[in-house]
Amino acid sequence: MFVLMGVPTLQKRRQITSLITHTSKNPFTKMRHCIYPGTFDPITYGHLDVLERATTLFDKVTLAVAHNPGKGPLFSAEERVAMIRPNLAKFSNVEVTTFGGLLVDFAVAQKAVAIIRGLRALSDFEFEFNMALMNRHLKPEIETLFVMPNESYSYTSSNLVKQVARYGGDVTNFVPANVAEALKKAFAKTAG
Repeated sequence: MFVLMGVPTLQKRRQITSLITHTSKNPFTKMRHCIYPGTFDPITYGHLDVLERATTLFDKVTLAVAHNPGKGPLFSAEERVAMIRPNLAKFSNVEVTTFGGLLVDFAVAQKAVAIIRGLRALSDFEFEFNMALMNRHLKPEIETLFVMPNESYSYTSSNLVKQVARYGGDVTNFVPANVAEALKKAFAKTAG
């Protein structure tokens, strides 16, 4: 398990990644494909920031949208994927798909070597740490990396964005335009 602290610039992250991947005994040398899982109900700029950081560390990133009906998502998994796709144009090494079941089984099936998880605040750490330890117990060959998004996204969550949108608040600073529009339509239906 690794924790990557925020690196100031994309160029600096690429330099660090280059140094890491060219060091013969470094654990990153074999890390080529990772899974970035989540409910993404909906995807936020914080999620996209973590995704961008992951793309500089791995050759391929699979953004995996969890079905997770237990969370009672506002959007179906297919709707979430449809909202995400237009926001991936600048990432040549990212694909998006859905999954169900155990994340580590999905990661093995995808031939991924790591799972990326975003940490916004200390309050996220305990849950994520326990999840990472369980995943390590189930599949020790899959590593978990915690990535911190830009501090401007540290208070943004999908749930908070949905609460603001539900009451007609402006969420355009937190989510892409197509997502803000989808939220507006979804809450217009529930209000009507």
